[in-house]
Amino acid sequence: MEAKPCINSLTVKNSHVLPPDTNSHGTLFGGKLMAYIDDVAAIAATRHARMPVVTASTDSVDFLNPVKEGNTICLEAYVTYTHRTSMEIFVKAITENLLTGEREVCTTAFLTMVALDDDGKPQEVPPVYPESEEEKWLHNGAAERAEYRRKRREDSKELAERFGADFPWDPTTNQKA
Repeated sequence: MEAKPCINSLTVKNSHVLPPDTNSHGTLFGGKLMAYIDDVAAIAATRHARMPVVTASTDSVDFLNPVKEGNTICLEAYVTYTHRTSMEIFVKAITENLLTGEREVCTTAFLTMVALDDDGKPQEVPPVYPESEEEKWLHNGAAERAEYRRKRREDSKELAERFGADFPWDPTTNQKA
C-alpha cells in the first residue's frame, strides 16, 4: 500500500455551543465534547483508510479550559501513526469566544481506530508519514504511546476478569449477593 501524508486525513469540525449542550455551569457537557472528539477522529481515520472504522481506544481526555455556552468549539484531527490495521489519531479541541476572538485549547486526545472490511474483520491500512515539525513530533512519540496503550489494555482486561459482569449486590433486595 502506498503511504499517505498525515495532512491528507485532516478533518476540521466547528460547532456552536447552545444551551442544550451545556451543564448547570453553562459549559459544554464533557460527554458531548468526547462525542465530538470520537466523531472527528473517525472521519479522519476513514479518510485515511477509505474503509469503515471503529474506535479501539481513547487516551485520557483532560479538560484544560471550559467551553462556554455561546462559544464555538473547533476540533482538528488527523492520523499521526499507523500499525497494520490500526491508526493513531490526534485531536485538538479549541474553544473560541466569537465576540472577542479569544481562543483556548480546551483539550487534546489520541484515539486508536481500527479499519474493518465488510464482514467486520480488521483490514490493513496504508502507512502514514509526517511532513510538518508538529506531525514529526507526534509521529516520533507514537510507538511509546502504543506500548502504553497495550499495557493499559492488559490492565483493563485483568480488571474485567477480576470483577466480572455480575452485580456485587442483588438489585432486587439491595443486599450483597
